[in-house]
Amino acid sequence: MLPADLHVAVLTRVIAPFHGAGGLERHVNDLVRHLLRRGARITLVTKPLAGPAADNPFGTERLSVRTVPYWTFPFANRRGTTVLDRSSAYPLFGWRAGRLAAALVRQGGINLVHGIGAASLGYAYARRRDWLGTVPLVFNPHGMEEFGSTGPGLSRFKHVAYAPLRGAVRASARAADRTVATDRVLIPTVLKHLPVRERDVAVIPNAVDLEDIDRLSQSARAVDVRRASGLAPEERVLLSVGRLEANKGFQHLISALGSVTTARPTAGTSAPPWRLVLIGDGSYRPHLQRAVSDAGLGARVLMPGRVSDIELHAWYEAATLFVHPSIYEGSSIVTLEAMAHRRAVVATTAGGLPDKVRPGINGWVVPAGDTGALARALTDALDHWDELGPLGDESRAIVEREFAWSAVIGRLLALYEEVLAGRIDGPHS
Repeated sequence: MLPADLHVAVLTRVIAPFHGAGGLERHVNDLVRHLLRRGARITLVTKPLAGPAADNPFGTERLSVRTVPYWTFPFANRRGTTVLDRSSAYPLFGWRAGRLAAALVRQGGINLVHGIGAASLGYAYARRRDWLGTVPLVFNPHGMEEFGSTGPGLSRFKHVAYAPLRGAVRASARAADRTVATDRVLIPTVLKHLPVRERDVAVIPNAVDLEDIDRLSQSARAVDVRRASGLAPEERVLLSVGRLEANKGFQHLISALGSVTTARPTAGTSAPPWRLVLIGDGSYRPHLQRAVSDAGLGARVLMPGRVSDIELHAWYEAATLFVHPSIYEGSSIVTLEAMAHRRAVVATTAGGLPDKVRPGINGWVVPAGDTGALARALTDALDHWDELGPLGDESRAIVEREFAWSAVIGRLLALYEEVLAGRIDGPHS
């Protein structure tokens, strides 16, 4: 059984909303909130928080926050997304954060450490020296982008540059009692790149909070965003959400839609008119804007940039089809959010997407980076607009069964219980 006053130290570089609103940031926010809801005490070790409520981010005395400086280097990105930053500042942060966690463990009271990515590094080294004297480590390597394992691979430059980060992640996995794979399809990836045994890999999906999503799901807001964006009542919305970066594959989506439009213009077909709404911002935005112009899609594509949660969920409601054309992907929270809104999905084989999108059941899955296959899937969806409703219902059912926090938190606590009960042999060599 779990301790009556379970105390978990969560080690992470980022958490929403204090360090951004990406998939990892939101995952950690949900993880902490749902552990707190189940009565756990949390010590959060992370970068300094910024913004409103930073002193007490979740409004409860059962959460304490310990921060570690995140020292960036010249020309690095403070968000921690550049190769330079992730290979220098991130491992250094992980060493300091993990050492702080080890010191807190030695003081007593913490039952388990849940480490996310390289933030576990210092604690991993402490455990390797004397693992019997410290509490267990559950390790989540998250996206594993540094291994080039959930996309088309790394360039030679990135392969060399990411070496320190790969070393930090491998050291963390080597010291862990359990390593988390966020999707079943990623188990071979974890086993290929990390020094872990198959029996020590646990599938704990990234999840979404259906209560929060349902609270934000208001059809009136969907009408409002459509009207404010100048969409006609008969126009259907293809929606994509993500950082505007090359590895999200939006350039392939634009090219595919250009070829679809050239091959079968809306006029004279049974398909209703459509618009692509591409939500997000990033350094790749100018390239995508040029691609839209080159494809002759200027009037069909809206790029509203980064939006609030309320507006984002209004667009999920307004959409007819969600398209996630990613080349590289971890688990994809935005796809789960769209599915929770009962949307059919066109997605690629990148990362954990095939665990979520099932051909013929709730959408289409195409090879990552294959513009032709993406165009064919979109053509099929355009030809069957009136049949997308049942696929969307299946999307919601998949989330409810497998990817809702109401279900996933029980699996995570069962993993904690197994580790704490000693049904392990300790970190492996």
